[in-house]
Amino acid sequence: MLFMKKPEIKRVIGLMSGTSCDFIDAGFCEVSPDFSVKLIKGINYPYPPEIREMIFKAFRFEISIDELCKLNFLIGKCFAQASDILIKELGKPDFISSHGQTVYHYPFDTKIGGLSSKSTLQIGESSVIAQDTGCLVISNFREKDIAAGGQGAPLVCFADTKWFKNALVQNIGGISNVTVVSDNVKPFGFDTGCGNIMLDYCTLKFFNQKYDKNGLIAQSGCVDEGWLNYLSEDEYYTLEPPKTTGREHFSKEYIEEKLKSAPKNKEDIISTLTALTAKTITDSYERFVYKKADVDKVIIGGGGAYNKTMMKMLRTYLPDNIELKTHEDFGISNNFKEVMAFALLGYCTYYGIPNNVSSCTGANSSVVLGKLTY
Repeated sequence: MLFMKKPEIKRVIGLMSGTSCDFIDAGFCEVSPDFSVKLIKGINYPYPPEIREMIFKAFRFEISIDELCKLNFLIGKCFAQASDILIKELGKPDFISSHGQTVYHYPFDTKIGGLSSKSTLQIGESSVIAQDTGCLVISNFREKDIAAGGQGAPLVCFADTKWFKNALVQNIGGISNVTVVSDNVKPFGFDTGCGNIMLDYCTLKFFNQKYDKNGLIAQSGCVDEGWLNYLSEDEYYTLEPPKTTGREHFSKEYIEEKLKSAPKNKEDIISTLTALTAKTITDSYERFVYKKADVDKVIIGGGGAYNKTMMKMLRTYLPDNIELKTHEDFGISNNFKEVMAFALLGYCTYYGIPNNVSSCTGANSSVVLGKLTY
């Protein structure tokens, strides 16, 4: 049994595709028994346009069951192709650790037939990845945490607790999520809310760009304080952790409804949505963190770390005594941090080491996440 083996250094390909679906992030990593992870090489592998559109159709509930069935295998093929690029250059890893592509996440404990319907769905068939690459694949991490009473997120908290101290470790992807690591409280984490989903949607809608590179569009506009306050009133932001969210909440319909009261100047829209991400992140610290945890820095990762205007806004909203850093300041890639985190999660699954943080996800206990596909 794998669980009986003594941990040793393993070469792992981590695979991740987030809510923005710009690329499949793939990283060839070296994971050590002390839970440190070295990124040897990372790549951003683009989805074929037809498949990316199918994913967004799934987000919009516009996909049929037969298309979803096909999409599960198609994404598996794409994940395998991304892995093969790294394998051709660096050789076969000991195994592949795949997050998959989340198409629906339902962390609410509603009842159907007297049973909880709390659930999550990540697709990108592991059997296809294993068959096409000839590698062991570890996948489907979120389900076990939900089965144990948790919300299935945030899972990167496990890596954050191993890599950082006295910090708020903030990822800004499509959704923003934070891990609180402090000496005086158990680690906890939650989705702070909308990250780049609304911002990217409007940047594409009004400027035909996938995202606001370096925050240049936001820099050219002005924050509409009235609209910002209206957007900040969403009830999600005041919910107590543990909590998670996604495109199920911040949907196309949600964004279009909010745009009805938006400022006329398109640059001002982008500037205000950038401020929304920064403000709701820092507001969440005021509501849920500072009174509980001693921290002295915020460490930003994900796409938001490259948005200079967003970083300036975060600095403005944060207290003066809190340092603002990025993952790069700690030798960890802003772009591939989540890939590295899931490589670590897969490593722990391989050795039977519990790899959720129940105080972050709300699970009843620590459990071993993930499934193995040979």
